[in-house]
Amino acid sequence: MTPTQPTLEAVFTAEVTVGAAIDVGAGSVPGTRRRIVPILGGTVRGPRMVGEILTMGADWQLIEEEGAITRLVARYAMRASDGTIITIVNRAIRRAPAAIIARLAAGDAVDPAHYYFRGAPSFEAPPGPHRWLSESLFVCSGARAPRAVVIDVYRVA
Repeated sequence: MTPTQPTLEAVFTAEVTVGAAIDVGAGSVPGTRRRIVPILGGTVRGPRMVGEILTMGADWQLIEEEGAITRLVARYAMRASDGTIITIVNRAIRRAPAAIIARLAAGDAVDPAHYYFRGAPSFEAPPGPHRWLSESLFVCSGARAPRAVVIDVYRVA
């Protein structure tokens, strides 16, 4: 018997508005620093979900001193168009050459083809029409805009 090959199903695109990064200082891993980026809101639009990103949560980032790799855990929530609150935890990695990281840090718009930004969001949804979010695996692709992060979310089918 051969397992079925997974496919990706587009779920939504989130445009998450973020605030200025707070530099916490040295990280718990030698050679890293910790930053916290506040999540200020946003929108969710797609074939399987429409709603808004709530003004709460943050990206907790661990950045290698050279700045080439950022490992982050984003914890936040969205409100679906029917009013259901769904929590999100997204573990992601962003990697790029130092020159690209410097441009992103300066707030420049950088073509996402020049860096790697992928994640694995998980959702906690109450019983009801959005419960399927708690019952599947998801991956995402991200892009950093000057004041936002754009995330395309896919269900692994």
